[in-house]
Amino acid sequence: MRMYVGITDYDWYMTLRQANCDEINFWKPGGKTNFKALNEGELFLFKLHSPRNYIVGGGLFLKYILLPSSLAWEAFGMANGAYNHLELNSRIYKYKKTNRISDPDPQIGCIILSMPFYLDEEDWIPVPDNWSSSIVQGKTYDTSEYYGRLLFNQVQDKIYTQNYSDNIIKENSDYSRYGNEQIIKPRLGQGSFKVLITEAYHRRCAVTGEKTLPVLEAAHIKPYSLDGPHEINNGILLRRDIHTLFDRGYMTIDKKYNIEVSRRIKEDFGNGKEYYSHHGSRLIILPDRTEQLPDPDYLVWHNDNVYLG
Repeated sequence: MRMYVGITDYDWYMTLRQANCDEINFWKPGGKTNFKALNEGELFLFKLHSPRNYIVGGGLFLKYILLPSSLAWEAFGMANGAYNHLELNSRIYKYKKTNRISDPDPQIGCIILSMPFYLDEEDWIPVPDNWSSSIVQGKTYDTSEYYGRLLFNQVQDKIYTQNYSDNIIKENSDYSRYGNEQIIKPRLGQGSFKVLITEAYHRRCAVTGEKTLPVLEAAHIKPYSLDGPHEINNGILLRRDIHTLFDRGYMTIDKKYNIEVSRRIKEDFGNGKEYYSHHGSRLIILPDRTEQLPDPDYLVWHNDNVYLG
């Protein structure tokens, strides 16, 4: 199993730790180079800038994606390591040497991490002996190699002593403390759900094809508040007004991805011509991957429990 040790700011880390964020955007100001060091579910660790040469926490790698800062803030909020959008942009401008006039919505590379953990200061881990002071962004380690295995064991030990309940690193079948590591499927949070739905639908509304990003929203088919999961097959990317109608039962989608518009729009509001033009049409944007398509069971649930008919 591979691990990646990424270098970050103390303030970024402390903001996340104090907010106890359950997902993280480890952003890169440039973002032009894709992050290929890890596969989904592998371990991403945080190392503070020198002279604090310690590993202080980490999480499970979920996805790398290029996003405008506005969407990164809308999706992750303080999980970007900033208290507000203005602060986030100020940090981005500092690194990119741009400003709000030349770069009003700066693009950043987002390394999205799930199930993060934060080590108490007395448990911070010194960087491995083969860490070089010339490293600027980070370094990959492999548990098949000496330093990688040593670091893996140290991280596992610290998580164990802190009683980290999410079990980022599983033990093997004989319950030995340092068993064979296994990749765990990361859990999606609300921010990750929004970003992955946005990408799965090619940043376009599934009903209208609208691609003005600020007005697009990730809709749950079965609401999270009613045990609907943060999973791509329980979501659809919709324009904000379509999302509102969908959530309130004025629109739904059948198992064949056909759009149905309730007669109640006209009865309740005396209009709705634009929305009725979509009635009977098929969704015009769908994910490319079969496992990301809307789950028929969730669509049936929405038809039976939300749609007004």
